[in-house]
Amino acid sequence: MDDLDDMDHRIVSALRACGTDPRVAGAARALSWAGEHGALWLAAGLTAAAVDAPRRTAWLRGTVLTAGAHVVSMGVKRVVRRPRPAHVVPLVRTAGRHSFPSSHATSAAAAAVVFGALGVRAAWPLAAAVCASRLVVGVHYPSDVAAGAALGALTARLGTGWMRGGTRD
Repeated sequence: MDDLDDMDHRIVSALRACGTDPRVAGAARALSWAGEHGALWLAAGLTAAAVDAPRRTAWLRGTVLTAGAHVVSMGVKRVVRRPRPAHVVPLVRTAGRHSFPSSHATSAAAAAVVFGALGVRAAWPLAAAVCASRLVVGVHYPSDVAAGAALGALTARLGTGWMRGGTRD
């Protein structure tokens, strides 16, 4: 486990160093802010439900799956209680002290799965950018982000059949 911890520390240090460029720091802060509590994804899902009447139910259910994944990650975070990286100066404030799993990554991956299932091609690149932003701003380790993304993708994937109106794929 020491090797993983060492690698986690080195990677977050290297990516946080990218945040010394003001353009990178600004973009990372904006993505982190937009992803707070899944707000970006919830707003996108609700907006799509409002404008895409034929698929309104699917959009609403996908939004519920995204929110549900986020809530699950917060529960896991309360159990695991891994502290945030202390060896780098963060570029943003956080809602909590614990880092595993990344709730930003959880909601981003969940949204990418459900929005991707509805044909939104930009969902995955945007989700990846949100995930990377958490490393650049220095508030998560790579393993936090990877675990969060896996949790979100799995949670959403299990619900895509329900989202489309069936029981399961």
